[in-house]
Amino acid sequence: MAPILKLKDVWKVYQMGEVKVPALRGVTVDIEKGDFVAIIGASGSGKSTMMNIIGCLDLPSKGKVFLKSKDISQLDESDLASFRGETIGFIFQQYNLIPSMTAFENVMLPLEFQEVPDSKASRRAEKILKLVGLGDKMNNLPSQLSGGQQQRVSIARSLVGDPEIILADEPTGALDSVTGKEILETLKRLWKEGKTVIMVTHDLNLAKYARTTVELQDGKVVRRRSK
Repeated sequence: MAPILKLKDVWKVYQMGEVKVPALRGVTVDIEKGDFVAIIGASGSGKSTMMNIIGCLDLPSKGKVFLKSKDISQLDESDLASFRGETIGFIFQQYNLIPSMTAFENVMLPLEFQEVPDSKASRRAEKILKLVGLGDKMNNLPSQLSGGQQQRVSIARSLVGDPEIILADEPTGALDSVTGKEILETLKRLWKEGKTVIMVTHDLNLAKYARTTVELQDGKVVRRRSK
């Protein structure tokens, strides 16, 4: 079976004035459907760049990215945006919730972009918020929620479109250790229920939750381990 995501000899080079700075250097990685992958490495190793490319938020300077066997460079911007929206759910370190919208409205947002009918979207958002333990906080604004609760809203928002891949960028970075552990347990449960989880982190303790670890150094994959 083809991997759900494949990077083939991917380079990403940034132009800084007259200098070319390679952030990724010939990265080749296969991610199998249903795996839990941690992408680790020190600051400056290329993790954030790799996350943007895996999430189809950026295109490589050279090389190919295949998402569900589709070469993303062959899709126009609009098709790529809808394909990405259906396939990948994003969880960010800073939650990225809209402050003026309730938890419920924040979770509804991706479904509005996908033009899901209101009644169906509303039922799905309610169900997902209950799933992450926030059934009683639906009408709260982000400012009325703790950090852990805001991250749960972020997880609910990532799940509401039923994506096959969950891409988490330092998902516990802004949380205390107890709350962080709860978020990791939530991701682990989602993985066991069949989601493909890709987590970008510098924290080796978090990486222990993953089945596969991909280590980056100076823009190259230097090690890959699977349990």
